[in-house]
Amino acid sequence: MNFIQTDLQKDILRTAIKVVLIVGTILNLINQGPTIAAGEWENINGIKLLMTYSVPYMVSTYSAVMARMKSN
Repeated sequence: MNFIQTDLQKDILRTAIKVVLIVGTILNLINQGPTIAAGEWENINGIKLLMTYSVPYMVSTYSAVMARMKSN
């Protein structure tokens, strides 16, 4: 229960969202850059897109929560 309460703190969520926007965008440009640059939106792999944003979110949130729990 403590993990979930810490996870929902606003500063951790803000940090995770910033990481997602930066890292997720960079990774999407690396993985699907030519497709995005050509504007071929129908050819973008939706699962790749979702995973590229969700993995950095989960990693960032998990590491921030674990660091917060260790310091308490």
